Amino acid sequence: MNDASDLLRTYVSALPALWIADTARHLVAAALMAAIVAVFWRAGLAARKLQARHATGRDIRREILALLRSSLVFSLLAAGVVVAAVQGWFTIYWGFGRAGPLYLVLSLVLVAHDTWFYWTHRAMHHPHLFAVFHRAHHLSRTPTAWAAYSFSVPEAIVQGAFVPLFLVFMPMHEIALLLFLVVQIGRNVMGHCGVEVHPAAFGPGRWLAWNTTTTHHDLHHETGRTNYGLYFHWWDKMMGTEHPDYRRRFEAIGQPLSA
Repeated sequence: MNDASDLLRTYVSALPALWIADTARHLVAAALMAAIVAVFWRAGLAARKLQARHATGRDIRREILALLRSSLVFSLLAAGVVVAAVQGWFTIYWGFGRAGPLYLVLSLVLVAHDTWFYWTHRAMHHPHLFAVFHRAHHLSRTPTAWAAYSFSVPEAIVQGAFVPLFLVFMPMHEIALLLFLVVQIGRNVMGHCGVEVHPAAFGPGRWLAWNTTTTHHDLHHETGRTNYGLYFHWWDKMMGTEHPDYRRRFEAIGQPLSA
């Protein structure tokens, strides 16, 4: 086994590339979502705006600065994952000699991550935890795509801890890990973009209703007391924390996009 200095060298050498890649992932996803909203604003998205209030330039600057801070925290944790993988403490593999394509699909971890997110998110709304962990995120009362990772340092640590904790118990294919990171940021910027971008098929009572929508998460920012799920609203349904007006609010937003 390598000594501590070797572990530190591995950590330090991995950190810059991880920081650049993670920061770019967050910035590109948020910028792309913001651009889509801007380009299609007059083509119908204006009618699908979820709140009358508009985020200010100051709001957006705060969100971007917090996003950059969160990217650094995530990168510091990711460098630890690289060290653990090099040491064999975690298993991140390539190819299908170890497990087949079906395992790759099953290890996409969205259900596990949604569970982690729901319960940690709900816990951070406890009065004794909110100010330290989650208040920074809720400064975005009218969120934009830039608010997706507008976290305090403690909240960024909590959310960034999911992948290393998951890898303790379950090996992941490199492609599965990459896809998870892409889906995670994609769903996050959609949930914070301030206009309903999901088609009618995602609405309550429809065939994709098990997914959350922008309306679902925007209501969380508006009220701060309901809708804690990220990808799915199973936990909100089971625990009685879904906003009672969610269905009406989704159906009332503009003309439904085609399914």
